Amino acid sequence: MEHWLINNLLTFGLSFVLTGILIPQILVIAFRKRLFDGHDDRKTHAGEVPRLGGIAFVPAIIFSVLATIGLSLIVNNTDLQSALTHTLVPLLFLICSLMLLFLVGIADDLIGVRYGAKFFFQILASVLMIGSGVWISDCYGLLGLGSIPVWVGWPVTLLAVVTVVNAINLIDGIDGLAAGLAALALLFYGMVYYLGEAYIYAMVAFGSVGSLLPFIYYNVFGKATRRKKIFMGDTGSLTIGMVLVFLAVNVTYYPFAEIEFTDVNPMVVAISPLIVPLFDVARVFCRRLRRHRNPFMPDRSHIHHKLLALGLSATAALTVILSCAMILLVANLLLSIVININLVLVIDVVVWISINLILTHAIRKRELRLGCKLYD
Repeated sequence: MEHWLINNLLTFGLSFVLTGILIPQILVIAFRKRLFDGHDDRKTHAGEVPRLGGIAFVPAIIFSVLATIGLSLIVNNTDLQSALTHTLVPLLFLICSLMLLFLVGIADDLIGVRYGAKFFFQILASVLMIGSGVWISDCYGLLGLGSIPVWVGWPVTLLAVVTVVNAINLIDGIDGLAAGLAALALLFYGMVYYLGEAYIYAMVAFGSVGSLLPFIYYNVFGKATRRKKIFMGDTGSLTIGMVLVFLAVNVTYYPFAEIEFTDVNPMVVAISPLIVPLFDVARVFCRRLRRHRNPFMPDRSHIHHKLLALGLSATAALTVILSCAMILLVANLLLSIVININLVLVIDVVVWISINLILTHAIRKRELRLGCKLYD
């Protein structure tokens, strides 16, 4: 196990260093070519800020994972050779999916892409993942379902891919939020896969965390006035969302689920790290439909917009949401050991609805006090 620990640390380190090298170069190019994020009433930033930070993610992740695998094969690591026999095809197809979304994301960040075209490539990426053998084949009691047939599992997996990818994309509204939530989830998945002895997938998770940390530094602490601030853009959110859903679905995939490293329900392990972005996008989507709005058009109705409307700073809102995500993750893991997964889901929904009702009530009181509209 010691050499696997070294491999995972090496993957993390390589990705961290490469992203740390790439982002400053991306900033230089962005300012020379005047490639900045546009301003509208949803933006919370001031000044000129490039939105091309996500360009660094995929090269860093792929390089770190493949370089570590290559180095291990050079020293004749037989354990890695054995692990690759079970994970090589999904890994290769994950890389193909990431490259597709990487190219679409770059196009969207530079010239704009219609959401219909983005959905098409997200579906294509999900088909590649399913084709590699990674799909939801068992619900482990969620909604009363156990093992499910291919004709159900494939569409459900496709829906899961599109939902998670867009959830990460849509919650990217304040500095560090999408990256912070993704980093927490990836760190959790990395530990789960490491403990479950699925070391190749752990390397993917830790390599992805390594790519996010330098970005978070520039995104949260960088100053636009010093040309040190950057956003991840669609290139980053689409590709990181793809990594997240790949790792999440793999937790429920039967060859991995048979490794009994924990008593926690595998579906809880898969979903719990993503509760905040998933529940937020579901609420926003339903809200827009209820108000007869295009559910795919952006507005200021996300959870971070509510916290900002209460007067919190972007940093305070980020801290609150990340803390909430960690609390929900731990609570779900502990609850699933002692109660049914469906009751855990009901509790999650009730808690989420209650939080949003409380926030909305507090916003309305603040609006009355200030005499102005703070939240639509």
